[in-house]
Amino acid sequence: MTVRAWAELLRISALFTVPGDALAGAAAVGLRPNRSTALAVGASLCLYEAGMALNDWADRDEDAVDRPHRPIPSGRISPRAALTAAGALTGAGLVLAARAGRPALAAATGLAATVWAYDLRLKHTPAGPAAMAAARGLDLLLGAAATGAAPSARSARAALTAAALLSTHTYAVTAVSRHETQGGSTTAPLAALAAVAGIGGAVVQERQGPRNAPGRLLLTGLTGAYLRTAARPLVHAALNPSPPLTQRAVGSGIRAMIPLQAALAARAGAAGSALAVMGLVPLARALSRKVSPT
Repeated sequence: MTVRAWAELLRISALFTVPGDALAGAAAVGLRPNRSTALAVGASLCLYEAGMALNDWADRDEDAVDRPHRPIPSGRISPRAALTAAGALTGAGLVLAARAGRPALAAATGLAATVWAYDLRLKHTPAGPAAMAAARGLDLLLGAAATGAAPSARSARAALTAAALLSTHTYAVTAVSRHETQGGSTTAPLAALAAVAGIGGAVVQERQGPRNAPGRLLLTGLTGAYLRTAARPLVHAALNPSPPLTQRAVGSGIRAMIPLQAALAARAGAAGSALAVMGLVPLARALSRKVSPT
């Protein structure tokens, strides 16, 4: 039961959406993944899980009303244990980032600060979705910073563009998630649907990405997978904004980050990284049936 409780607290099924950030970041600056990329992945995983533990600690009173089955209000994990885990995971993430170099540590420090600010102060304010979006963008930039030396102006722009696309998706999903316990909003899923369509169009625009036919085919296929994963549940949530369908749209939006990361890697010409990221999809899908990512 304890293992199950920690799996729920840390939302381990959502973990598979994290490694693709660093791989997409490395691809954006035109570099192959290396040992420092692996350290960035480890740092990202730790900081992501720190955010999950801290989120439930901060929301423990609210969850006692809306989600009494969650590990803290149900008494399976104490608030002190959750807060301790958040602190330990944050420290571990920063240590791993430091081993990848000063630029990676700088990005990870900004990421950690954003995570803590979101969970403790910003989550229930108008700035909440923007803070969550910034965290995802910083996670991609962490991978870019860790993988190699100072990038050129061109590769820096590419990394920032990739981070912006991932951040936009995150903003949209976070805005929808604000209604997952009460439902009732058609505006949020419709706005998210428009954002998803715009992201898909931006990823496959002709003046970007690989020029060869196989590369373009891969990019088109991955972008289609992203659109299929994210869009359909949003349509259902817009037509019937009940809590179950809104929660399903949020869960699918989280899982859609994987094909989006893969598409961003393919867009940068890193077919191997793109396929490696897509290999996480069946694992995320299988585990989400046992542990909800939301």
